[in-house]
Amino acid sequence: IKKHPIADRKLKTVTAEHLQAFLDLLTFGGEFPDGKVKKGYSKDYIHSFSAVLQQSFRFAVFPKQLISFNPMQYIKLKKQAEEVDLFSDDEVEEGTQPISHEDYERLIQYLEKKNPPAILPIQIAYYAGLRIGETCGLTWQDINLEEQCLTIKRSIRYDGMKHKNIIGPTKRKKVRIVDFGDTLTEVLKAARKEQLKNRMQYGELYHRNYYKEVHVKNRVYYEYYHLDGTQEIPTDYKEISFVCLRPDGSLELPSTLSIVCRSVAKKLEGFEDFHFHQLRHTYTSNLLSNGAAPKDVQELLGHSDVSTTMNIYAHSTRKAKRDSARLLDKVASNA
Repeated sequence: IKKHPIADRKLKTVTAEHLQAFLDLLTFGGEFPDGKVKKGYSKDYIHSFSAVLQQSFRFAVFPKQLISFNPMQYIKLKKQAEEVDLFSDDEVEEGTQPISHEDYERLIQYLEKKNPPAILPIQIAYYAGLRIGETCGLTWQDINLEEQCLTIKRSIRYDGMKHKNIIGPTKRKKVRIVDFGDTLTEVLKAARKEQLKNRMQYGELYHRNYYKEVHVKNRVYYEYYHLDGTQEIPTDYKEISFVCLRPDGSLELPSTLSIVCRSVAKKLEGFEDFHFHQLRHTYTSNLLSNGAAPKDVQELLGHSDVSTTMNIYAHSTRKAKRDSARLLDKVASNA
């Protein structure tokens, strides 16, 4: 918000029109104050911005009495239209490119020096295709190392309105089983061993992870907390043994991982557009390009429709298809 010109206005001169224009820009995208043209943000992200502004202006009205009314009460959060313009001149956007295995290894080497706690979730996403919230929500009870499979039943996300990390269902609200191979098996075994070692080294300062059940208006949700051994555990806290931990035992959260990915995009050559979800696209592309059945890949990914799976693959293989098409030029030149 501070980066936008609206932040430079005097409080009393900020109108509903200014706020509506700001939130519309975030929703639909366009040219931002830094001169860059960006896409609109997700619905959850927009609601986070709206919540901050609502509370801020409400506070300015009362108890501060700096303004007489809250201009945010007139704001309408709009939705991005899903219709396709059949006569648009816009080019079809290319999809997220998969990461080569060489680049993946280079990424791991970079993180070993810069941010080791991010390595395990990135390894899990690369070898099992999990979403960022699903990766962070994985517990050791969800993993069967002998059968080499994961049970995906929960996801973690940050709720901007509640200012809490919330444990909830997966995107499709369905439990799914994801099989994996020997490489991820060894990664998980090594991680488990490292965590037991950290627990011994940190002693009572080692953190345990908990969730708390919250009931609001006939709805139930679960808040995430972590406490070290010196802190008293509330009676309504239930312990949960997450897989992706920091050295002190606390959970490696999606918000932290997103920051790490943004840092990678800025500092690691060849990763300029990198984001965590790219690992899931890479997993999809790797399976399909090596002969996996699309229906099997759909079920491993938890997509609602096999066309979603195939669209990702189609976008990710644009370069290969272009190169194939240009083979005809070679045929023509040799004729």
